[in-house]
Amino acid sequence: MKRFFKPIEKDGSAKKPALSPSKNNGETEKSETSQEENNKREPLKFLTWNANSLLLRVKNNWPEFSKFVTSFDPDIIEVRMPAAGSKGAPKNPGELKDDTGPSREEKRTLLRALSSPPFEDFQVWWSLADSKYAGTALLVKKCFKPKKYAVFLQFIFSLFCTVIVFNFWLQLTVTSCCFFTDLQLTFTPCFLTVHGQLTAFSSFINLSSLLASKHEPDGRVILAEFETFHLLNTYSPNNGWKEEENSFQRRRKWDKRILEFVMQRSEKPLIWCGDLNVSHEEIDVSHPEFFSAAKLNGYIPPNKEDCGQPGFTLAERKRFGDILKEGRLVDAYRFLHKEKDMDCGFSWSGNPIGKYRGKRMRIDYFVVSEELKDRIAACEMHGRGIELEVKRIYAAEKGNYNDKLVLLKAMELKELEISNFLAGFYGSDHCPVSLELLPANPDSNQISP
Repeated sequence: MKRFFKPIEKDGSAKKPALSPSKNNGETEKSETSQEENNKREPLKFLTWNANSLLLRVKNNWPEFSKFVTSFDPDIIEVRMPAAGSKGAPKNPGELKDDTGPSREEKRTLLRALSSPPFEDFQVWWSLADSKYAGTALLVKKCFKPKKYAVFLQFIFSLFCTVIVFNFWLQLTVTSCCFFTDLQLTFTPCFLTVHGQLTAFSSFINLSSLLASKHEPDGRVILAEFETFHLLNTYSPNNGWKEEENSFQRRRKWDKRILEFVMQRSEKPLIWCGDLNVSHEEIDVSHPEFFSAAKLNGYIPPNKEDCGQPGFTLAERKRFGDILKEGRLVDAYRFLHKEKDMDCGFSWSGNPIGKYRGKRMRIDYFVVSEELKDRIAACEMHGRGIELEVKRIYAAEKGNYNDKLVLLKAMELKELEISNFLAGFYGSDHCPVSLELLPANPDSNQISP
């Protein structure tokens, strides 16, 4: 898998902060040693959140979210819907859009927020799309810089034939010519890893350029390699309601690619997180009967397994189960929480006005390789549904919460917006989800690099 990641550039060119005159050489060496030891530790605390437009959260909810991040103190934060990419121009998925006056102002707003405490301690990697309501971002504490990263998922499969040709070409050539210097080859069933210096093949095909040109549509993927694990951050496409290219068909293709990806064995375990847009079991939704019977404008799909709320159809749930089984993966939250939690067991909450009032789903996950399950210390949802919080706020007023007019009047009196009723959601319709791992046993080789 190493050949298919984009290496992280070294920080050699970065300016080092000036040392305080009061510090002597001994203190400086001690500080450098401490920093070196810190760099060797692995990330143990993770946070994933569908921000539903990070720009809006920065404008409206940043103090509350910053306070939460300071309190939880994660090592890695994964965000969905971060910002817009560069529309109408050759897009660099790693750079915020700045080709218009408004977009430049939005970029300044985001970067200003991400350079303030506690986010100033993080480095950001973007995988952006043209729409603000797409894309992913990865914030990593600077002492845990990933070794490599990629912004696409299909690299294993779209380049598979190229690798086989490369493999075969080398076997024919390496014994009969002297194009290679200081070359050591390692062959595996699926990949060819080349250590050393390759001179002739660079003119035959430039793998680096080919890989760099790849980018997942809508910025749905960031794949990062750390010392002891791989981290996959995804924003899975919504299933939709109909048998159309941008609905059922798109989700089937996505699930197939995810299944193929997790079945590729690696020397390092996987941590997969994000808005996976599926509720696996009935206990993962607040009202199973409601979601099973849900339909759009009376439309009923021809296949029974495609009926129901997107994210809770039988077809999606079965495919997700297959992904977990074949990939030898564990749902971290359900591994610790076996029973249904109607208060804090869901990551998405419906609008308080309308038929989705009080309806909730768990569609944001941390999924880990089986070899990591005994290291799961905690996995929590950090929000409560809108309906529950409305009742909590206005319990003293004893209002009729089934009456929309009463609810709206209460909101008007309190001068609050709907988004503020999501306790722990920070303005989004998704709440943050956290994962904490126990440190690896130094005597164990289960996650050796």
